[in-house]
Amino acid sequence: MNILSWPQTPLGPLWASLDDQSNLTALNWGQPPATATIQLNHPLQQQLATYFAGQTPFNPLTLKSLNLSKGTPFQQRVWQALLEIPHGQTVTYGQLAAKLGTSPRALGGAVGSNPLPVIVPCHRVMGQNGKLTGFSAPGGLTTKRWLLNHEGISC
Repeated sequence: MNILSWPQTPLGPLWASLDDQSNLTALNWGQPPATATIQLNHPLQQQLATYFAGQTPFNPLTLKSLNLSKGTPFQQRVWQALLEIPHGQTVTYGQLAAKLGTSPRALGGAVGSNPLPVIVPCHRVMGQNGKLTGFSAPGGLTTKRWLLNHEGISC
């Protein structure tokens, strides 16, 4: 398995799985598997480093190296919509569901199965009236709150 590794982030160590074309397929918290081959000098490593340092907004729309094909067609459509939420802004589940012509509950399932949290910014989706709701990454709402605050969003 080829991976990218970020041993130091404010959220703890992160690592990403790569497919055979060096496209990202998943972002994970914790230490990478001991059997993994770590790839160096991937464009995303620098982009995430500057994001976590607060130097530049992270803009996943500029990334050509995301592989979101492991999801269902509906999940892929939701994940693509998440990529369109600008840095420093949020939407509610209801707003995003209306845009996609689906229910907030169905949308929530797809958002919760996002394989690339932080990169595909599911943390920017809020509950009704801007209420902070669940986050499937380690740390749950604490991690979501940190990411939103890091992007200048008070919650």
